[in-house]
Amino acid sequence: MLEISHLTKTYPGGKTAVRDLSLKVEDGDIFGFIGHNGAGKTTAIKCLVGAQSYDAGQILIDGIDLAQEPVAAKGRLAYIPDNPDLYDHLTGIQYLTFIADIFAVSQADRGRRIDEAAGALELEEALGSPISSYSHGMKQKLALISAFVHAPRLLVLDEPFVGLDPKASHTLKEMMQQLTGRGSAIFFSTHVLEVAEKLCNKVAIIKNGQLVASGPTGQVTGDQSLEDVFMELIDHE
Repeated sequence: MLEISHLTKTYPGGKTAVRDLSLKVEDGDIFGFIGHNGAGKTTAIKCLVGAQSYDAGQILIDGIDLAQEPVAAKGRLAYIPDNPDLYDHLTGIQYLTFIADIFAVSQADRGRRIDEAAGALELEEALGSPISSYSHGMKQKLALISAFVHAPRLLVLDEPFVGLDPKASHTLKEMMQQLTGRGSAIFFSTHVLEVAEKLCNKVAIIKNGQLVASGPTGQVTGDQSLEDVFMELIDHE
């Protein structure tokens, strides 16, 4: 579903944020991408969704080369950044309709998916209100609903649980499992290691732009917790 090969990104000034990163996310995976602040997670994510250029490497999304066919590749995914920018002058339902139009979702499918996701996240009563009136948590929920409205083959999330209350966080986990149960894949970053350990069947740990561990969660952790493994890898020089 997602294959990253030897990805490298260097910013002007010489800082290499991602160095020779390779990993593979398969159909049905919930893949956790873990690292300390400044480790290169967000840079890697922006590269793999086509929001930022990269200097070397290859990114395949559902077998499509992102550099060669960017529109086709992006049509297979949904991306929610850690602080999504929404159109505040629109109502919630207008924004979701706009997203559904971009991805050419049929009227029947968009109606059903919006009803399901908005109902699960308890946002249906607010969809007629301007986004400018939404709280941070409500905006996060709306962004998540927009990601599910076109049933992406790959869902990419950067810190998706930030701003969500415990009930909404639980609901999102269920929605993620349902999506991957239908054959899609999810790749997401998080600082909440307990969530990653319980939710993800695979994880990768990045440090200073380089991959230091990757694989099935149980294989990476062994007889330790993910937090213990993470701290050992991050502290080790």
